[in-house]
Amino acid sequence: MLAAPLAQKPSSPCTKVCVLDDAVGLCRGCGRTRAEIAAWGSMTEAARRAVMAGLEARLRAAYLLPAEDRPAS
Repeated sequence: MLAAPLAQKPSSPCTKVCVLDDAVGLCRGCGRTRAEIAAWGSMTEAARRAVMAGLEARLRAAYLLPAEDRPAS
């Protein structure tokens, strides 16, 4: 008899540096918004991957640009 395949752990960008920055509206560790973090458990894997695809650029824009050049949150 074959064993049932193990469920794959959902993708997560969490770095265990959970600090929500109110000034830019992002977690300093992973770059997700408060709403994304709250909804993460109910999101599909495809939706998680879509969010994760833009996190690096989001963090760069939030923290590498001077404050006056940052996108409005």
